[in-house]
Amino acid sequence: MEGLTSAADFWVIGINYRKADTALRGSYAINERRYEAILTDAEHFGVSALFVLSTCNRTEVYGFAAQPGQLIDLLCRHTEGGADTFKEQAYIRNGNEALNHIFNVAAGLDSQILGDYEIVGQMKQAYAFARDRGCTNSFLDRLFNTVLQSSRSIRSGTQLSGGTVSVAFAAVQFIRNHIKSFDHKQILILGSGEIGQTACRNLAALAGKDQITLINRTEEKARLLAEELGLRAAPLEALSGYIRKSDIIIVATAAATPLITVADLQEGDEKILIDLSIPNNINADVQQYKGIVLANVDDLSRISDETLRKRQAEVPKAKELITCHIHEFAEWYLMQQHVPVLKAVKEKLHALNTQLADARLQDDDKQAVQKALNTMAKKMRTEEQRPGCNYIETIHHYLKQTVA
Repeated sequence: MEGLTSAADFWVIGINYRKADTALRGSYAINERRYEAILTDAEHFGVSALFVLSTCNRTEVYGFAAQPGQLIDLLCRHTEGGADTFKEQAYIRNGNEALNHIFNVAAGLDSQILGDYEIVGQMKQAYAFARDRGCTNSFLDRLFNTVLQSSRSIRSGTQLSGGTVSVAFAAVQFIRNHIKSFDHKQILILGSGEIGQTACRNLAALAGKDQITLINRTEEKARLLAEELGLRAAPLEALSGYIRKSDIIIVATAAATPLITVADLQEGDEKILIDLSIPNNINADVQQYKGIVLANVDDLSRISDETLRKRQAEVPKAKELITCHIHEFAEWYLMQQHVPVLKAVKEKLHALNTQLADARLQDDDKQAVQKALNTMAKKMRTEEQRPGCNYIETIHHYLKQTVA
């Protein structure tokens, strides 16, 4: 995908948990079908390269455009939410601020649960989806690779993601705070994506495997995960029956409409319902029954423990590593901007060498030219001097050496 490639045209527009609740975030969430439509339509909105990150905590568009409104209009064209509401709740970042933001997101510094490493896998999937459809460019490719390097450095060099804290883990903590024991509790997990899988593994360590049933829209996927963990799997058609007989239900799907509503429950039911989906897949009206306890991702984010306090102490180290990787990317970007100048200098030096040098120097042409270019490139990386000044200085210095 060709088009704008300057850092000045690089934007991130988005909403997240800081200002938008789960209902509002849900109106801007995208699934695979919507993502495909956004990428297809991007050119019509003047967006030259992009990828979209949509998770339970955020929807963000990273891309190149003359104005951020082009990215906003593109997103809102393919979601339920309106552009005016989005602008009221959104953050818009450009250039260096946009670069800093993507590094922070990948590090887990901007996550609802500090240091949540699940975001990296979600970013990889989102980026691969756009790249495989030819919707990225060399700037984004290099940037994203550097972002992943930064994330790996932080994971190996700090304890920012130390301990066990995630949305799925917080869900288990929430359950434990509301029951005395898992004995004889029937557990239903709806959805076998990354969060659903984590919830399965966490609960399998606390409850009997014969107490847990997994249901997924794609039955085969649920069956394979159930076999791996020694759990039960059931078809989607059996959902109503399992809702009635389950004491604990965790929903982590990407359905466009709620999968559990008031009609699935009745007065006298005593159940813990946890909705890890965006948009919400459990209708909030189920709370009209006194025995129903409902929590969503915003409720779970308030769970705090010693692990989170330890992670907070690692933030300065993580930011130092991010700074190093941003500088690395900036150096690459500046040199890319200088490529036309370096090419012009190389051509000029070869021409001068042909005119001025004797036969011996003709043989050393390539070595001398490359040495001059290396010197110039080094100065362009480390000095504030304009490329034109470096061009003149390099030509002048080369002439002095050649004539001498």
